[in-house]
Amino acid sequence: MASEANSRVLSGFLDYLRIEKGLAALSIKAYATDILQFAEFLEKSKRLLMTAHRNDVREFLQQLFSHRVDGRSVARKLSALRHLYRYLLLDDKIDHDPTLNIESPRQWKVLPKSLARDEVESTLASPLNSMANARRDAKGAAALALRDRAMLELLYAGALRVSEMVNAALEDLKLESGYILVRGKGDKERIVPIGKPTQDAISEYMANGRPLLAAVRASKSKSKSKSKLELKNPARPAGVSLTNSPLLFIARGGRKLSRQRVWQMVGAASVAAGRHASPHMLRHSCATHMVENGADLRTVQTILGHSDISTTQVYTHLALDRLRTVYQKHHPRAKPR
Repeated sequence: MASEANSRVLSGFLDYLRIEKGLAALSIKAYATDILQFAEFLEKSKRLLMTAHRNDVREFLQQLFSHRVDGRSVARKLSALRHLYRYLLLDDKIDHDPTLNIESPRQWKVLPKSLARDEVESTLASPLNSMANARRDAKGAAALALRDRAMLELLYAGALRVSEMVNAALEDLKLESGYILVRGKGDKERIVPIGKPTQDAISEYMANGRPLLAAVRASKSKSKSKSKLELKNPARPAGVSLTNSPLLFIARGGRKLSRQRVWQMVGAASVAAGRHASPHMLRHSCATHMVENGADLRTVQTILGHSDISTTQVYTHLALDRLRTVYQKHHPRAKPR
């Protein structure tokens, strides 16, 4: 239910539509529903229709999109707000129109789906949990689990695209310095920092997983001619040679990992953790959690590899929510008296 102040504004506007504009009852009801929804949105932050700003309108529209309200309905609600504020402006009740120059709903993007932090943690742990339950081909299962965990860590920690992941080269990885060089769209390079958990996961994969996956069966003639010293090498079983693939993440036998396989792996890991996810959801979870923790959009743009900040601005309302929370907590005028 709207506050008394907002109810008075809405009542006056509806009278104007009925008496001066001669609108039908159903049309007036539609206006009332849309404006009341905006009023209730404002009141959650103790704001009023008469004092709303442009950012309030933008945040309201973005929330509608994030709740999967279709574009036509959003456009209708924006139109209702435009009519309300034009009425208030003409009646000298306000001195600015907060709907002025608001972009068309067609230019807005839905905030991509992301995982909650506990869902991310469960997904990242899934490969090792599966490895613990594996009975057959224990070494092969362990190698795959170490690889999958390292990939999941990097997808989330570095916000990599699947294509960037499968094409990442060994030489791109700088574990000692804590970053990886990522080659993105249009061969544009960016440096992405990676934290200690991701570094540890990749290190374990490099030491105990990749050598087993890289192993390929040598020909019988070559296996017969192997030296005794070579056969005693625990990282290279008898009759096996190591592929010289330059790629960081590989399939069995050193083959290139397909994008489809990464999608399948992420799907299986997330389902085992309780929710189906895609590689892109891990990427967007990274961006979402960074913004929620106070990261600015320019930093997120760099991490994601967006060439245009407008692409990153889909996360704007998260940044504004964070800003409002901090403001209301710390500014003396924002606290209730």
